[in-house]
Amino acid sequence: MSAREFDQDVSAAKSAAEEPVVSTDRGEDAFVLSPIDEYRRLKGDSQYLVRRLSMDDEIEFEPTPLQVDPRVADL
Repeated sequence: MSAREFDQDVSAAKSAAEEPVVSTDRGEDAFVLSPIDEYRRLKGDSQYLVRRLSMDDEIEFEPTPLQVDPRVADL
């Protein structure tokens, strides 16, 4: 669905959004209209995600020193 079609008939977009509807702008994907239940499923519990990603255990890490030759610049 193009952005123009979406603007002209939002009700049709909502009706079509039993599954996610991609709105395009000049042929490029721009937005997704999705049922609220699907949005909530994808969003999940952000606090739960933070807890899952946090690291309670300490990990020993000793990086190898980086040797850089200042005379060689890769810019």
